[in-house]
Amino acid sequence: MSRRKEPLIPNDILDQLLAGTDAAAALSQGGLLDALKKAFAERALNAEMDHHLGQEDQGANSRNGYGRKTVTTDGGRIEIEVPRDRAGSFDPQLIAKYQRRFPGFDDKIISMYARGMSTREITGHLRELYGIDASPDLISTITDAVLEEVAAWQQRPLDPAYPLVFFDAIRVKIRDEGMVRNKAIHIALGVMADETKVVLGLWLEQNEGAKFWLRVMNELRNRGVEDIMLAVVDGLKGFPDAITAVFPEAMVQTCIVHLLRNSMDFVAWKDRKALGTALKAIYRAVDAAAAEEALTAFEASFWGQRYPAIGQSWRRAWPEVIPFFAFPDEVRRIVYTTNSIEALNSKLRRAVRARGHFPNDEAATKLLYLILNRSEKEWKMPPREWNMAKAQFAALFGERFIRAMTA
Repeated sequence: MSRRKEPLIPNDILDQLLAGTDAAAALSQGGLLDALKKAFAERALNAEMDHHLGQEDQGANSRNGYGRKTVTTDGGRIEIEVPRDRAGSFDPQLIAKYQRRFPGFDDKIISMYARGMSTREITGHLRELYGIDASPDLISTITDAVLEEVAAWQQRPLDPAYPLVFFDAIRVKIRDEGMVRNKAIHIALGVMADETKVVLGLWLEQNEGAKFWLRVMNELRNRGVEDIMLAVVDGLKGFPDAITAVFPEAMVQTCIVHLLRNSMDFVAWKDRKALGTALKAIYRAVDAAAAEEALTAFEASFWGQRYPAIGQSWRRAWPEVIPFFAFPDEVRRIVYTTNSIEALNSKLRRAVRARGHFPNDEAATKLLYLILNRSEKEWKMPPREWNMAKAQFAALFGERFIRAMTA
């Protein structure tokens, strides 16, 4: 049984602070909590001034009273007294000269934005809960600061080897040249040898093709990736060739979930359940030979004859389907269900649906980056199958996997 931690502020001090004060009033705007923030800020600013004066030549500078400044906090507005010096050289770090928002306020705005709230929804939320009038332009300015972070993140160095990389895309509506167009946001999710998952990058492109995919692969190479052992893709044309052009030893696997979804595009709604059952014989086969026999049997069956385009689509993708059958069930589950990328995509799609469409590419990139960044922090527990998968990857990829383990 865990012991209760000692409070950060002793109870006797809290009792003194609350003496004669209603607890609810203490938490309200302008109450005790705001008074504590004001006191803390002013004490910290005075400590900064003492340090600043101590760094200068003795007697060369001195205090020169106080200036007043109103700053916005996550609970409303407070007025603080900022110390001044005669030389005018004091530039506080806690709240800079031209800063009007208390530390943490911007983070809360960004957090609300990352949860899918629009700038106008955030404005209404702040007004309703805290009585703060923050214009949509202010919200946009705060969240636009993320774009510099996105640029640095997209160019950061990557590890030299990834045993498994999922490539996937979601469709978003973006206003472009006066029209709302469908564009694809592509995401690469890498799995390292210790099962650490990391988003390698995101790329926005209206027209997918071999040149675009080759550019993405070369970007990964230039950022330090030397080896991708197994790449799981969503069956886009030209993608496997682009991967192997830059990473010739990579094994490319079509995502079975995507293949099944594409198959259902040909099917009437009432037939989907029965047809899905018929297709299980293919992707649950014990090996590649048995899977091809099951595909041939499906093509000759009632459902295969009724929907011949399904068999044709599986045949076209077959070279990228058969690597799947070399793995045991534990590894197949990781590759087949792609839980990590599917869970990630569901969060992205929820935020995209809430927005309807984005005013430009930067707005879409900004939001999706924030969601990806939040999601990475939630990935903690590895799947049960990963220990088995590591043994299989070591057997299949040999020294390449061992190097990744020891890197």
